[in-house]
Amino acid sequence: MGTILIDKLLQTVISRKASDLHITVGSPPVVRVDGQLMRLETKELDAEDTVGLMKSITPERCQQELQEVGGTDFGFAFGDAARFRVSVFKQRGYVGLVLRQLPAKLMDFKQMGTPPALERLIMRPRGLILVTGPTGSGKTTTLAAAVDYVNHKTDRHIITIEDPIEFYHKHDKSLINQRELNVDVPSFAEAIRRALRQDPDVILVGEMRDLETIEAAITAAETGHIVFGTLHTTGAQGTVNRIIDVFPTNQQEQIRTQLSVAMIGVVSQVLLPKIGGGRVAAYEMLVITPAIQNLIRENKTFRITSAIQTGAKAGMQLLDDHMFRLWKDGLVLKEEILAKANSPDALATKIARAERGIFEDEGEAGERLRGSNDDE
Repeated sequence: MGTILIDKLLQTVISRKASDLHITVGSPPVVRVDGQLMRLETKELDAEDTVGLMKSITPERCQQELQEVGGTDFGFAFGDAARFRVSVFKQRGYVGLVLRQLPAKLMDFKQMGTPPALERLIMRPRGLILVTGPTGSGKTTTLAAAVDYVNHKTDRHIITIEDPIEFYHKHDKSLINQRELNVDVPSFAEAIRRALRQDPDVILVGEMRDLETIEAAITAAETGHIVFGTLHTTGAQGTVNRIIDVFPTNQQEQIRTQLSVAMIGVVSQVLLPKIGGGRVAAYEMLVITPAIQNLIRENKTFRITSAIQTGAKAGMQLLDDHMFRLWKDGLVLKEEILAKANSPDALATKIARAERGIFEDEGEAGERLRGSNDDE
């Protein structure tokens, strides 16, 4: 029964262009479409249903991991139709699942609207580039596009470390080796250390979850490699602070110095519902210039946001400024961007001024039109 039901559910996910499928006891299956949760018109699932669905798609090793630690993650291909990232967990003693639908085709930077500075950064010979944002903000898609860009542009040895592998890359100009946590390697940190002995040019670290992984990633960047990594932080300034705060107080001065040299850029992103359907990404872009290096080294990271605001010539942009442009272009609602803003009060003021300007322009146009009619 589980196999038949999962096929129907996944077909529904694909046909509705849903990003996620939620399966839990006591509720019908739920899909997320354009950021909104929608219950499917089926019966409420019981414990037998969820276990059957889980077993129909979960590898044996992952079922064992679920029993041992209460959760597991893996990739699942639904024939040639779609690929999913699956997270299985336990809640109140029952099994639950969340399936995230992955794009059928890799998007490129132009389709995604990423800041042009990112393309320049990833072609450098060394340095740490972080892609950050909340869960479901498209970080994995951005990283996959970065790998794809390098793969098609130049001859490099790329090693990816992922949990799980979500996009499969074919060798083009570059050579790509993809490794999955708990299948090919025991941990992110150990995988980075092993990769350094395998002549890499580019290393992708799926998640920088702990001090050991962050330390290994910084070392890899310092020793002449491009390193891509992700963090669940919002905003470039918060990302820099997060990395430093992971380390003990007595190591933070040293790590500030190391980070100021090793890191070359931070992309922070969110996904917003588009007017008319679909979603669009908004980006913050920090490029590490000598001035930014000094701010990090001198523990003045509180000035990074201001530096981004004045760093347009270097390719920098604030998240709130990009969201404001998306609103002005008629792509998103102001309520959506205010909910995701780093500085909602300042953004609300900016929007109000823009609205007054728009209305004033419309009023002036109306006066001119009425004046011309009076002349007639």
